[in-house]
Amino acid sequence: MTKLFVLMSSFFSLALLAFSPLSLAQPHSVQLRASEPHVGRSLMLEGELFRPEGEGPFPAIVLMHGCGGWQPAVRQGLRAHADYLREQGFVVLNLDSFGPRHYGGGKLCSNNPALYEALNYRTHDAFDAMRYLAGQDFVAADNIFLMGQSNGGAVAIRAAKRSAAQRYGQGEPAFRGVVAYYPWCGELGRSRVELGAPLLILAGGRDNWVPARECLGVRGEGAPLDVKVYPNAVHSFDLDLPPQSFAGKRIGGDPVATADSRTRMLRFLVGNLTPAQQLAYAARHGREVASN
Repeated sequence: MTKLFVLMSSFFSLALLAFSPLSLAQPHSVQLRASEPHVGRSLMLEGELFRPEGEGPFPAIVLMHGCGGWQPAVRQGLRAHADYLREQGFVVLNLDSFGPRHYGGGKLCSNNPALYEALNYRTHDAFDAMRYLAGQDFVAADNIFLMGQSNGGAVAIRAAKRSAAQRYGQGEPAFRGVVAYYPWCGELGRSRVELGAPLLILAGGRDNWVPARECLGVRGEGAPLDVKVYPNAVHSFDLDLPPQSFAGKRIGGDPVATADSRTRMLRFLVGNLTPAQQLAYAARHGREVASN
């Protein structure tokens, strides 16, 4: 009888641990079907899901990597963004587009035609991720955002366009807002871009891979377009990397730019929440919210 009690006590202790708030701090591996596999007839995308403490429903955001896929420094950097946003009350889905297609490890970084082609199937991936999140009962389905780095940033720009939801989605609305870290701004066009979602671009002034000047002077129509350039930052400035050359281009972390960009990103996200979610956010965090 004593042994049974000990075993039952251990079982319930493990069960409580498994469902305790502490377990929510750890990302959970998820899979979702790609509507545009690009390779083969069927493909399951992989991701990491970060969930805040509490019942929700919470706003959510999809994170999309750059040309290198989930290389260690990139994955670590995305997880740092995810941890920060989860602590601020956002569900985060860190999505791997390249690993399941066997394009990871930087295989495409010097192949511009392949990277341009990736914008198509990866924008489908973004809306697939939105659809997955909208199906979770702890997510506020009308408050789903998107953030991408580098090639993922160009995907983010494409996903922010007015035509994107109809072209790449399956009846989903536009993203509530979109953030692009050091993207290829040729995706914006030369002088104006028709947007279906507010767009925030965070670029490095010393980026010689995707120059920040291409992001300037473009007028957003239909939704706000805001561009912030960090004068001394290079490509991949939000990663924990020493200054170095990759694929012949300058990359390296900038802690000051990273901290400021996260603050700006959070302000942008919170400012673009629906009124009901702004009230819920204010109640959870004990402060008022200024909408954009």
